[in-house]
Amino acid sequence: MNIEKAIIKEYADKPIKEIVDAPVWAIKGISQSDAVLLEQAFGVKTVGDFANLKYFKWAQAIVSLSEVEV
Repeated sequence: MNIEKAIIKEYADKPIKEIVDAPVWAIKGISQSDAVLLEQAFGVKTVGDFANLKYFKWAQAIVSLSEVEV
């Protein structure tokens, strides 16, 4: 994946390990006001928090399972 397509320019040249600790608004499409709402609703502050959000993981699992359901 080309990280520049997913991360704002400010973080595009950073090491991936640093991006994990970046504010969630470093992800393209998530504004700083969205980040405030994510923090209020789910305690999400960083890209890593967002990736590890249990609801996000549940949704990914549901989609994955739907692809193999018979």
